[in-house]
Amino acid sequence: MVNSAVSYDVFKSPLGELYLSFSGTALAGISFVKPSGISYKEGSAPKKFLKELDSYFHGSADGFAQETIFLSGTDFEKQVWISLVDIPYGETKSYKWVAEHIGNPAAVRAVGQALSKNPIPIVFPCHRVIESGGSIGGYAGGVNMKVRLLEIEYYGKMNG
Repeated sequence: MVNSAVSYDVFKSPLGELYLSFSGTALAGISFVKPSGISYKEGSAPKKFLKELDSYFHGSADGFAQETIFLSGTDFEKQVWISLVDIPYGETKSYKWVAEHIGNPAAVRAVGQALSKNPIPIVFPCHRVIESGGSIGGYAGGVNMKVRLLEIEYYGKMNG
């Protein structure tokens, strides 16, 4: 049963539709694929957040002020997700960097697993994490989506 306090919206991005979920006014999820069994309705997302998303996809490095909430995840996973906002727009860091940044340098594989479960990609930019050797690594939305997000940021930073 869907919690009545959760609302759903769809955002038409240059990369396709993004499916947004909110717990009250806090953003709880962004998905690149429509979750089954949920009815999405345009117009339930805060207008300010939709403007932030639009700006992001048009090369803005202003970031997101939208309140967020994690409805799932372990303390470790949440720590990893929150640390992602420390990676500057248009830049990448390694899984090893994230592990060291959260004070757990031996947790490189666990960081990768946590990133694969990130419920709020883009806002918590897991696409900015790549392998130490420079390889792109994986991405829950697909490697092509990761590359496209990095290109948007790279060109936005170059033109900003």
